Amino acid sequence: MIQTITRMAISLGLLLATLPAAARPDIQAPYPVSVVVSDDRADLVYPSVAGDFLVYSERRGDAYRVVQASKADPSARERVIVPRYLREAVRFGVAVRDGSVGYVSNRMGPVSAWMKQAEGDGHVLLANMGAFSGAIVPMNLNASPDGRIWCFDTTMEKVLQSRAITQFGDASKHMELLGQTWRFYSSDAFQHKMGYRATKTGNPSKFERPSLFIFNTRTSRLVMIPNAMTGAISPDGKRVAFVREVNGNYDIWVQDVDGGHLTQVTSSPYGDFDPAWSPDGRKLAFASNRDAKGDVRATSIYVLDLASGVVERATVSGRATDAGPAWQDAQTILFHSNRKPGGHGTASRWSIWRVRLNR
Repeated sequence: MIQTITRMAISLGLLLATLPAAARPDIQAPYPVSVVVSDDRADLVYPSVAGDFLVYSERRGDAYRVVQASKADPSARERVIVPRYLREAVRFGVAVRDGSVGYVSNRMGPVSAWMKQAEGDGHVLLANMGAFSGAIVPMNLNASPDGRIWCFDTTMEKVLQSRAITQFGDASKHMELLGQTWRFYSSDAFQHKMGYRATKTGNPSKFERPSLFIFNTRTSRLVMIPNAMTGAISPDGKRVAFVREVNGNYDIWVQDVDGGHLTQVTSSPYGDFDPAWSPDGRKLAFASNRDAKGDVRATSIYVLDLASGVVERATVSGRATDAGPAWQDAQTILFHSNRKPGGHGTASRWSIWRVRLNR
């Protein structure tokens, strides 16, 4: 009898060891999470917050568009930037404090970055150098809260430029790629398949590294940072955080927007992605698979204290993918995830979730 009980206990222990972290009773989620906006007919990704506004990108059916909502009530839609022309797609939505909305569109043929003004019907073309010729194909648009400083990444490799333009409005794009845009620059993970190499040192991308462009709307100054992507402008508009890949390892770096003070702020053998500044500029939220040994699909949200260098895990996602963080306030982070709203496991759609950094 004792031997039977012992064998059962060992079997149970082995079973628990194989469960995803979120399903294991010995690993508790550090902070409570809840779904904020969900739609079983649409993918909702990459929340952006500034002032009283929340902006996110939506794919519904065969259309890409950008939604502006109230930060206090994310389910209350205030404006939707919709395609106006045949085969147009509107993506990479960005919130601006005055109510303007940044986005990327292919309405001019090549892909270009725009801002819908808060008042009236005007749409302003951002960083228009090369926009009409397709020399620059902006992705992952971001801005300072006041809309003065903008940044985006782009590939300089001709084959990837063509692919970026062709795939921009592709409604059949796999949902993983829609919610993990950094994968576009990875030669192993740029397309959906059953398995991927770990994002870790020793597994470099064979693609040419992308560049990050920073644009000052007041001076029209355009600065390029080589080997940089998914940039985020600090609340005061003075610094930019971005992701750099070195020999397969993705880490987060920070630099002044006008040059200087380049600093690597995370150092993990695995992948750190999607940096986002806290409202006071003292912390960075980011997505990482550092606790999943580089598993491309298993990312969680983390918070870095820039002064101390301490990194704290904010979500435990198990097999789900948590990504695209944005600070709703000093203690609350919004992010998109393929967690299943109202249940365990994963869904076939992205939804906007929230984690509160207090119990």
